[in-house]
Amino acid sequence: MAKIQLNGKKVEIKSNLSILDLLKKYKLTNKKVAIEHNGTIVQKVNYSKKYLKNNDKIEIVHFIGGG
Repeated sequence: MAKIQLNGKKVEIKSNLSILDLLKKYKLTNKKVAIEHNGTIVQKVNYSKKYLKNNDKIEIVHFIGGG
């Protein structure tokens, strides 16, 4: 298990979880999102390649249409 900070809250995740796996866990795979990993924006093509480890900081922002 690893402890990360997700949108400002401490959460526990399985070890070797990718950003894509994290999005699947929170049912965000079909949403338009921006991911920041330890202060750096992650490109969508790298979501499955970027693995999370203990003390990582993740910010997920999803876009909502409106008018």
